[in-house]
Amino acid sequence: MERTWEELYNAAKAVQNGRDISTRVNAGGVAAAIQSESGKIYVGVCVNTSCTLGICAERNAIFNMITNGEHKIKKVLAIMPNGKTGSPCGACRELMAQLTPGEYQNIEIMLDYETGKTATLGELTPEWWV
Repeated sequence: MERTWEELYNAAKAVQNGRDISTRVNAGGVAAAIQSESGKIYVGVCVNTSCTLGICAERNAIFNMITNGEHKIKKVLAIMPNGKTGSPCGACRELMAQLTPGEYQNIEIMLDYETGKTATLGELTPEWWV
């Protein structure tokens, strides 16, 4: 497995800290790390609310990247509350596709860190906006 995946896993694990913020908000159950086109790693955690104001860890990491002046993604890794890696939800996939239409297909997603199984966003979302 590429060393970059280990770096992404460790970066996400470092910020994952599931906790209650208030009686209506919890955060950090899911953590994500993305590698931008420049090679820099950006992280984010999920923020869940009792209404629809929350955010997924992947989108949080993407917004962190955008805040820091970048918008092209190379790799994405998300760690679920059970410690396993998983695939981004539809909303996160949609944002990635909208950031780089015509290029999003090459974004690599870590599906299973233990086995090193990856897929591209194009494989997971083959016919975006048909």
